[in-house]
Amino acid sequence: MSTEHMTLENCAEHVGEIFPSSWMEITQDRITAFGETIEDPDPHHMDPDWAAAHSPWGRTISFGWMTASLTTPMLYEVFRYKLDGDPKTDGYPANYGINRLRYIEPVPEGSRIRGLISLKRIEERASARTLYVFDITVEIEGNERPALVAEVLLMWLKDAA
Repeated sequence: MSTEHMTLENCAEHVGEIFPSSWMEITQDRITAFGETIEDPDPHHMDPDWAAAHSPWGRTISFGWMTASLTTPMLYEVFRYKLDGDPKTDGYPANYGINRLRYIEPVPEGSRIRGLISLKRIEERASARTLYVFDITVEIEGNERPALVAEVLLMWLKDAA
């Protein structure tokens, strides 16, 4: 696993390498804030007392979509680009979708997760657009099975402004 960062300038040299993100803790405050944002009251996620009494995990778990959404900061940590650049000259990334996403294991509250990110391929597309295809595995510290695996698409746009 590589400990350096990928950039637009060097990413072609790192296709297939695995870049780990930092660990992040999944707290109840984080889970609750996400649940309130998406207006989902499911007690498996939102009610620690209910989950302690009824959940097979004995505590609340992260929303699957919350875990998936955390791949954004994980990806940004290992694939660095200018956030304050000029979109006309530097370009800018846009979420282009997910080809594949599978939830493998739930993420219990109090767990730590991180992304193992690999640039799978780079495809030049129509006029000033480049597609970056990433494989992302979100692992749970101390667990052999990952929380999720996904193939995530990022489109780099130039002259997008």
